[in-house]
Amino acid sequence: MKKYPWWKALIDFGLSSAAIIFLLPLFLILLLVSSFDTGFPGIFTQKRVGRYGKLFVIYKFRTYHSETSQKSSVGNWMRKTKLDELPQLFNVLKGDMSFVGPRPDLPGYYDILEGENRLILELKPGLTSEAGIKFRNEEKLLEEQEDPLSYNDNILFPEKVKMNLDYYYHLSFKKDAQILLKTFFVLSK
Repeated sequence: MKKYPWWKALIDFGLSSAAIIFLLPLFLILLLVSSFDTGFPGIFTQKRVGRYGKLFVIYKFRTYHSETSQKSSVGNWMRKTKLDELPQLFNVLKGDMSFVGPRPDLPGYYDILEGENRLILELKPGLTSEAGIKFRNEEKLLEEQEDPLSYNDNILFPEKVKMNLDYYYHLSFKKDAQILLKTFFVLSK
């Protein structure tokens, strides 16, 4: 088992603290908009697989109506811009997540990996990753498939595992900086 790099913990705590303070007005605006648009509270929580396969609660702004279970127009915009994921900065601050690492998945995927692939579970889930960037439009990609579940299980998920295992073996400050810059570039388009 690899020791978790001290610099990652330091960066995660420092950057998430600064980002939360800086973005607090935006958080409050998005929380109000999400609450009015989809129902109170405007925060969505869900259990995801974390480091060592332990479950944790992830935070997002709600994008679906609480009564109709349909995606709202504001929710659609927040998902497209990834603003719905801003509350995950609190997950990073709490230590459940990191800025860079495999995107947290639902139970039944990462937690049931076998062999060498289980090394991925030694990483904290991240806000971004190479796989997250490559498959940033995953929802749309799956909607286009005749059998989305089969496509996810047999094509997308194995590719994500491969990319995340590569990240595990090449984890470095330089690699994290490259992924963060690439994420910023992609989101600013």
